[in-house]
Amino acid sequence: MYRVFESLDALVTVVEEARGLPMTANCVVPRGDVLELLDDVREAIPGELDDAQDVLDRRDEIVGEAQQEADDTRAAATEEAERLLTQAREEAERLVAQAREEAEETVAQARHEAERTVAEGRRIHAETTDRARAEAERLAEAGRAAHDRYIADGQAEQARLVSQSDVVLAARAEAARIVDTADAEADRLRRECDGYVDAKLAEFEDSLTRALRTVSRGRSQIWRDGSPNGTPAPSLGRNGNGSGTGMDLID
Repeated sequence: MYRVFESLDALVTVVEEARGLPMTANCVVPRGDVLELLDDVREAIPGELDDAQDVLDRRDEIVGEAQQEADDTRAAATEEAERLLTQAREEAERLVAQAREEAEETVAQARHEAERTVAEGRRIHAETTDRARAEAERLAEAGRAAHDRYIADGQAEQARLVSQSDVVLAARAEAARIVDTADAEADRLRRECDGYVDAKLAEFEDSLTRALRTVSRGRSQIWRDGSPNGTPAPSLGRNGNGSGTGMDLID
């Protein structure tokens, strides 16, 4: 590029020093020197300028090709984005369906386990109650028999010792004490039976509560990950007002 400017400076000097024509603004310049300087300028101009001119000549064509390539790229990107979005939506629907199926299976298992535990508790309660009732009736019957026996003995003793009223009163008191003892023992056995049944039912209630809590956590996890329409679903209770607990699963 320095040679171009040097040749241009020399060309300006030749024109400035040229002999002027009288009565005109024209001048006479040496043709050979000017042509030589122009040849130097032409040779000194970099090839990149020529290439740049070619680019300028093909500007519209290059811009059109770039625009077409950009349109093709944008269309391809849009198509790829739609394809990925469709795949993601299908995968999300599959995961939601799978989670719902697993939740329903878990609820069914929990309900079955709860029903089995309730039936087992009822059976144990019935058996224990029947045994306690039989034992109470046996003790009551034994008490009544002892009472009747002591009454009979007392009456016989009374007939034999009519004059000995203190003995009769002592016999009656002893008979009454024995009856009271039998009744107290029957009450004690009944209370022990009720305590045993209550403990078994408490164990069943604790197991059922843990199972229902597990189901509730599973359902909460499903809805926390996102429901099919994108909004969390409330946990409905027995009355459908969203205030139910895990116990609402069992009728």
